[in-house]
Amino acid sequence: MPRVKRGVTAHSKHKKVLDRTKGHYGARHKLIKTAHESMMHALRYSYRDRRNRKRDMRRLWITRINAATRMYNMRYSDFIRGMSLAGIEVDRKVLADLAVSDLRVFGEIVKKAQAALAESK
Repeated sequence: MPRVKRGVTAHSKHKKVLDRTKGHYGARHKLIKTAHESMMHALRYSYRDRRNRKRDMRRLWITRINAATRMYNMRYSDFIRGMSLAGIEVDRKVLADLAVSDLRVFGEIVKKAQAALAESK
């Protein structure tokens, strides 16, 4: 079996790891072994947190909607129920944006939800 010199391959692999860990603290971006560990952790965190970001954003939207509905003396759960009874199909992302940027339009939606909720009782 012929001899294989691995200098170029190893150097390019090390360079790739060190490029990916640029900005990490201390030895985590300088020494190849710790940099590789740091990179593997970072990749694992980024994979996990791409999914967690979706949960976090939904929680934020719900918090914003709840805060805005409280201004109209209504709870979040009652608001969502009233919306479904009224047949309003607007997702939480849009509702949260309306609650922050255009409170007048959000107030109209809340009033429709309140009316639908009052009719059902």
